[in-house]
Amino acid sequence: MFKKIFNGLLLITFSITGATPSASEDSSDPQQLVTQFWQAASQADRELSAEALIEASPDVQTLYRWMRDGPSFDKSAPVGELARERFSEDGTRFPYVFLIPQSYDANQSYPVEFMLHGGVGRSEWEAGETLWRRGYDSLKKEDRITVVPAAWKDAYWWQSMQADNLPALLNLLKQDYNVDENRVSLTGVSDGGTGAYFFAFKQPTQWASFLPYIGHPGVLRNANSGGGYRLYFENLLNKPLYIVNGEVDRLYPAESVQPFIALLAETGINHTFKVIEDGGHNTNWLPEETPLIEAFKAKNPRDPFPDHLEWVADRTDRYNRNHWLVVNKRTKQRSPAIMSVTRTNNSFAVNADGAEEFSLLLNPEEVNFNENVTVTVNGDVVFNDRVSLDAKTLLAWAGKDLDRSLLVLAELKISLPAE
Repeated sequence: MFKKIFNGLLLITFSITGATPSASEDSSDPQQLVTQFWQAASQADRELSAEALIEASPDVQTLYRWMRDGPSFDKSAPVGELARERFSEDGTRFPYVFLIPQSYDANQSYPVEFMLHGGVGRSEWEAGETLWRRGYDSLKKEDRITVVPAAWKDAYWWQSMQADNLPALLNLLKQDYNVDENRVSLTGVSDGGTGAYFFAFKQPTQWASFLPYIGHPGVLRNANSGGGYRLYFENLLNKPLYIVNGEVDRLYPAESVQPFIALLAETGINHTFKVIEDGGHNTNWLPEETPLIEAFKAKNPRDPFPDHLEWVADRTDRYNRNHWLVVNKRTKQRSPAIMSVTRTNNSFAVNADGAEEFSLLLNPEEVNFNENVTVTVNGDVVFNDRVSLDAKTLLAWAGKDLDRSLLVLAELKISLPAE
């Protein structure tokens, strides 16, 4: 049902922000400057904060350490059930709920679990409506922060507006709460499970693992369901999946997902697939399965700088990044860029097809900037030189990611001859 060969590929054709002091405020406290940068209410404010950080830091290595240490988090930040709204640039209202532990301690970092609900064909959510059908009590945990976003008939989980919304919500959370950036999981139920598949295929960088329950990846291929995507199995190689389907589910019985599961196994993707015997389109099995799910998440934290990356990008305006690899240009509009990159110390071995330009984002704990960086593409050395550390690059990517574990000090752009 799903398998097709394409160029040798397997193809499945009111936000919460703290009060932001002025970046021009005279301060010699590095953590205060980082906090101003982290909690900036606008891009203009963040740019002013970046200028203040660069001016205050004696060198780029010191600035990197400041950013890695991160901001100061408010010890009196609100806890409990926080229902808020985010507005996108086009004015779309995205309701969401943060479930913050009552025992939240700003001095420790917390895992985060996004919970994507089902039933995305409904009308837009009214103010005050409960986004989770059975209420939030079952989602509240003292050992983690839970995020419950909203989707509806004009904003499916697998559409571009949600591809922007979920990372934006994560960044709003990071501004005010101490998050363990390497333990952010994405769980979805029914349509939410299909949404989890979407982010696994298209936008994996922020997430440690994906847990699609009673969903179906085939929905993403169907243009009539708001999808119509090409889905490449290579894009799943760096993140694990925990998949659950019911044996007699009236919408997505486990048997209908089996061809997809077979391809996961064939491609060598880290996954767990559970079939619930006599299970329908529900999560009645969840209490019994929860210990195994929690063990799975504990075993699979995110590696922010894995030594090997696979990525297939069929656009460059979005869905073109996997951690430290970014595809900037493709050689042909209708053909994807197919990338495989292995880093060994300062050497990057790249196999590339259909890519005209790509970027390698370099981290000083992975790359020695005192030595040459060598990039070999399809067997030919295309770069062999020192790379300069750059404060503006550090702050530009830090402003996008708000991720203390994913900081970079250089963006090495590699251009390839036209095919």
